Amino acid sequence: MAKRNEQHAPVARIAEIMPESIAEELELQPGDLLLAVNGEPVTDYIAYRFAIADEDVSIEIARGDEQGVFEIEKDADEDLGIIFESDVFDGVRACRNRCVFCFEDQMPAGMRGSLSLRDDDFRLSFLHGNFLTLTNLTDDDVRRIVHEKLSPLFVSIHATDPAIRNAMLQNTKAQDIRAQLRELGEQGIEFHGQIVLCPGWNDGAVLDQTLTDLAERYPALLTVGIVPVGLTAHRDSLPELRTVTPEDAAAVLDAVEKKQSENLSRLDTRQVFAADEFYLLANRPFPAAEAYEGFPQKENGIGLARLFLDELASLPEIALAVPCPVSPVTIATGTLAAPLLEQLAAHLRAWGIEATVVPVPSLTYGGGVSVAGLITGADLRAALAGRDLGQMLILPTASLNADGIFLDDTTPEELETAFGVPIHFCDGPDAIIETICQ
Repeated sequence: MAKRNEQHAPVARIAEIMPESIAEELELQPGDLLLAVNGEPVTDYIAYRFAIADEDVSIEIARGDEQGVFEIEKDADEDLGIIFESDVFDGVRACRNRCVFCFEDQMPAGMRGSLSLRDDDFRLSFLHGNFLTLTNLTDDDVRRIVHEKLSPLFVSIHATDPAIRNAMLQNTKAQDIRAQLRELGEQGIEFHGQIVLCPGWNDGAVLDQTLTDLAERYPALLTVGIVPVGLTAHRDSLPELRTVTPEDAAAVLDAVEKKQSENLSRLDTRQVFAADEFYLLANRPFPAAEAYEGFPQKENGIGLARLFLDELASLPEIALAVPCPVSPVTIATGTLAAPLLEQLAAHLRAWGIEATVVPVPSLTYGGGVSVAGLITGADLRAALAGRDLGQMLILPTASLNADGIFLDDTTPEELETAFGVPIHFCDGPDAIIETICQ
C-alpha cells in the first residue's frame, strides 16, 4: 500500500470480514477504511451496493497511514463480504423537528449520548425501517429515492392537517405530508405510516380526518400503524401531554375498527392497525391473526400479542414428553407484557415446571413506560432483589440493544454475577419452552 492521502471523505470503516469472501482473499481486516469504489467515494451502504454490482470493481482501502487500490473481477452482483460499522458513511441526517412527544427529549440524566440521537434519514428508513418525517428531504434526495427505487419508506405522519402536524413537529416549515406522499407515490414509492397518538392533539375528529385522508394515498401508502404516546417522568420544560387512558384507547379502537370496515369495502385492505397497547388498555380482545394482514407493522408493536397467543394456543395440552431439567424458573418482563407471560407460566406449571412471572416497573424512565424494550439493568436489580430466581432467569430479547447490553450499559454478565443464576434472552412460548427444556 502507498502512503495515505488524508483528503478523502466520506469514509466507511470495516467492522467484519465474512469468511471465504472476496474481502478475505484480499486480506482486508476490521478497522480498514473503504475510501472509494471505482474511483468515487460512496456515502452509504446503499450507494456501496450499487457501486459493486458490476463484474469489474476497484476499491480503495486505507490501513493506518497506508492506502492501496484493489482491482476485482467477480460475478455480477456478487458481494465482497464486507460488513461496515455503520450503514451511513457521511453522517446520519439529524432530525430538525422538536416533536412534542419526542422520546429522546425525555431521557433521564446520565444515559449515554447515542440514546439522544434523533435521526431523520431516508437511508436508514429504507434499510432498517426507521420512521422519518420527510421534512428534511432535498430535491436531490427525492431524485435519488425515485431513481434508486428506495421503497418502501417508513413515514411518521401523526396528522394530515398541516397546522396540527406542524404544531406537533414544532416545525412551521414542514411541507404538507399529503402532497409529499402523493408526489412520491405517483413515482412508484411505497410507504408504511405511523401515527403517535397524543390525546388532545391528534385524536378524535383529527384522527378521523387523518385516516380518511390517508386512505386516499393507498396503494402507495400500504399501512398505517397507530401507537400510543410514550411519556417518561423526565419531561421538564417540555410541552404538556398526558398518557393514553382506557377511555382514550377504546375511542381509538372504535375509530380504527370503523375505518378498517370502510377500507375493506373500498380498498380491499384494512390499511390501518392499532398497537397492542390500545387493546390491553381498553381490555378488549386482540383481533384474529388474519385481521393483521400479514403483520406488516409487528416491529411497531402491532400484532405481537396475537402472535404470542396463537403460538401459546398451539402448544400441546399434555405433559411434556421429557421432564424439563430446569425448575423453578423466573420470567421477568415489562409490566405491559406480564399478563401474556403469565398465561404461558400457567401452562408451564400445569406441566410441572415451577415458573414465576415478575413484572418489572420502569424506575429508570418512570411515567407511563411499561414496555419490555426499555427495561434497564437497574430496573431488573430493583425488581428482582432478594427474590429466589430458581435455576434460570428468562428476559425479553428486546431489552438488549444491538450491542448486546441494556440501555444503561449494564451487561448480561454483570446481572448473572449479581443474581447468581444463568440468564437467557428469548421471546415467545416455543422459544421459552425450548430454552427451559434444552
